[in-house]
Amino acid sequence: MELLKNLPEMDLMRSEKMTFVQLIIPVESAHRAVSYLGELGLLQFRDVLNVFMELNDDKSPFQRTFVNQVKRCAEMSRKLRFFKDQIHKAGLQSSALPTLQPDVDLEALETQLAEHEHELNEMNANSEKLQQTYNELLEFKIVLQKAGVFLVSGKSYDTAEGTELDDNVYPSDYPESASLLEQATQSGPPNSSGLRFISGIIPKSKILLFERMLFRATRGNLLFNQAPADELIMDPVSSEMVEKTVFVVFFSGEQAKTKILKICEAFGANCYPVPEDLTKQTQITQEVLSRLSELETTLDVGIRHRNAALHSIGFHLTLWMNMVKREKAVFDTLNMLNFDVTKKCLVGEGWCPIFAKPQIQEALQRATFDSNSQVGIIFHVMDAVESPPTYFRTNAFTNAYQEIVDAYGVAKYQEANPAVYTVITFPFLFAVMFGDWGHGICLLIGALILIAREGKLSSQKLGSFMEMLFGGRYVLLLMSLFSIYCGLIYNEFFSVPYHIFGDSAYKCRDDSCSDAYTVGLIKYRDAYPFGVDPSWRGSRSELPFLNSLKMKMSILFGVAQMNLGIMLSYFNSIFFNNSLDIRYQFVPQMIFLNSLFGYLSLLIIIKWCTGSQADLYHVMIYMFLSPFDDLGENELFWGQRPLQILLLLSALVAVPWMLFPKPFILRKLHTERFQGRAYGILRSSEIDTDSDPGSPRQHEDEFNFSEVFVHQMIHSIEFVLGSVSNTASYLRLWALSLAHSELSTVFYEKVLLLAWGYNNILIRMVGLAVFAFATAFILLMMETLSAFLHALRLHWVEFQNKFYGGDGYKFKPFSFAAIADDED
Repeated sequence: MELLKNLPEMDLMRSEKMTFVQLIIPVESAHRAVSYLGELGLLQFRDVLNVFMELNDDKSPFQRTFVNQVKRCAEMSRKLRFFKDQIHKAGLQSSALPTLQPDVDLEALETQLAEHEHELNEMNANSEKLQQTYNELLEFKIVLQKAGVFLVSGKSYDTAEGTELDDNVYPSDYPESASLLEQATQSGPPNSSGLRFISGIIPKSKILLFERMLFRATRGNLLFNQAPADELIMDPVSSEMVEKTVFVVFFSGEQAKTKILKICEAFGANCYPVPEDLTKQTQITQEVLSRLSELETTLDVGIRHRNAALHSIGFHLTLWMNMVKREKAVFDTLNMLNFDVTKKCLVGEGWCPIFAKPQIQEALQRATFDSNSQVGIIFHVMDAVESPPTYFRTNAFTNAYQEIVDAYGVAKYQEANPAVYTVITFPFLFAVMFGDWGHGICLLIGALILIAREGKLSSQKLGSFMEMLFGGRYVLLLMSLFSIYCGLIYNEFFSVPYHIFGDSAYKCRDDSCSDAYTVGLIKYRDAYPFGVDPSWRGSRSELPFLNSLKMKMSILFGVAQMNLGIMLSYFNSIFFNNSLDIRYQFVPQMIFLNSLFGYLSLLIIIKWCTGSQADLYHVMIYMFLSPFDDLGENELFWGQRPLQILLLLSALVAVPWMLFPKPFILRKLHTERFQGRAYGILRSSEIDTDSDPGSPRQHEDEFNFSEVFVHQMIHSIEFVLGSVSNTASYLRLWALSLAHSELSTVFYEKVLLLAWGYNNILIRMVGLAVFAFATAFILLMMETLSAFLHALRLHWVEFQNKFYGGDGYKFKPFSFAAIADDED
């Protein structure tokens, strides 16, 4: 045990040692100090005010010191988002400036942003008014063109009656003092008799309902004409181009006019006056065209001016957004600090890794110097009550594996990290299920492409699926390499075996090989040097042989990984000085698991080595049902029966060994502690002087024997039943591997070979396309996802539940880099 304790520590095996620190910062250097700590990104602040407010119910979160600055930053962020939306709508791009100013003049920036917002709002309001006027004139022009046709045709039919359409609802005379367009838009006195008309324009999607409503309202006493507009018109609400239809309604009577105008208003139809006189129509049309030309010029100038302003804003937008984002983060962090009694210093607390203390102290000294403060920042270590956060230093390669583990649960502080072993075991178990070196090469090519373009892809904004794939590029790399390795062992290249490592050890009984798939082959030389002999392919015993091989191999891998998990629980117990867990959990668990399934693994290895025909199902079943019966032909070695009896008794003893001693010993220790006979068990900051600074003080909760006993009983039952179910769960390695192999064989034989049997190039190309599609989308995508999820379950449930608590919390330091990543 002393040898184990003296072994050097692995970087990723245990989380970084953390310490709890307190900062006392003068007010004049607080902002700069927090900014420098954000650049460093190695200190996690604790919300001191949150604890204070829990103790003082009359305190509100809005009473924090820097809440006004946070509100101002939020308002500036809103303005910057408004600028970004305007730039996006205008089809422009903002320039990304990599450099950041160390000092942010918040007042000047706030004033500058307010001026830009006011200028943009004015330009937008003017542009909207001009655009609305332009749309109205454009609609008026279209109505004049289309409605004039209806009026001419209507006049030709009315000549017999002598009806003058000049007496319609609009004025028929235009005084010289007003322009023709202004005269046309004036409303005239209503006539009590005669044929009248209303012309206008309406969206095409509403025309049918509009016509039906007019017909019902007037009881059919109208004449409705329509014609599609030749141009698309912008909708002022949605800013989308919509199709519209020009309509002219002929009617008679004042009541009909009132109803029609109300219906037009309800349907959003715009009504425009059209004179019957062709000369006046021509004059008004020319005037409308003239004003449209002027408005187009004005709008174009306004758009250019607005784009120039947006381009100027966009040049600084990224810089401003980063500045405001950082300022808001700094003030949010300052709000987590509390004033001391003199109101001259801010007091903060937080966690940092021990290795980062010199860097933090250097940053604080630099902040004091740069802010010209007469008083330095005090940085000292404190004792902590709660457990420290968990922090693993990872790189681009190990980060994905750590994320796989953290998705199950973040490791408790200084708990053994499964990611160390997951780096190898996860891609290997995936490859056991996916083994095909042809498919593995396809995955390897994809992984190498992602790694080769790592620099370019890391700076781009990717979709959710592509981002996940890029983040796991090194997982994909090892998965592909192990798939090639396992594929060589299975001797499968897109399900086709090859004589890569020499000739087969088997041959046909005669030259015709007519009975090769019925009677079988004969062995004439030493075994195939590496992997499965290619002659097994297509033989009558192919499936039984591969089933037996992969099933036994799955059990061996499963028992080995579960033993590794139990061994890690032993190292956890040693690290945390928990001798009870070693004696009453680790030892009986090792005995129980290996008395049953470790023994099964031993039988599998002996059977492979000796070539015995013993039935292992029979051996394991009758080990429980009839342990004293003679094994007969199923005996693999001398002394097997007494060994089985001993192992069975050991497994039976291990169950109460796990269940009963630990709760009673804990109760005894608790009783002795309060009777004063075991003061050494107590741990406090006054007595335990050898404890690490910053480590959590041990607070003993109220001891409840019934809860402890029930917890231990559940844990023991879960392990006993889980040993059986977890071992059976590893058989998914066999099942998935067999399914992948058989599915690949079906696509190869029933698609590719079947198509290649035809002497037709078209059929062959179709068959090749179907085979490629099935390989890419079913075998390389769906099967990869399936094997990935099953490997994930084996690690989360079967492996990690033997030792991994996963009830810790991540170290989340205040970092500007993390803020930028969150925004992305």
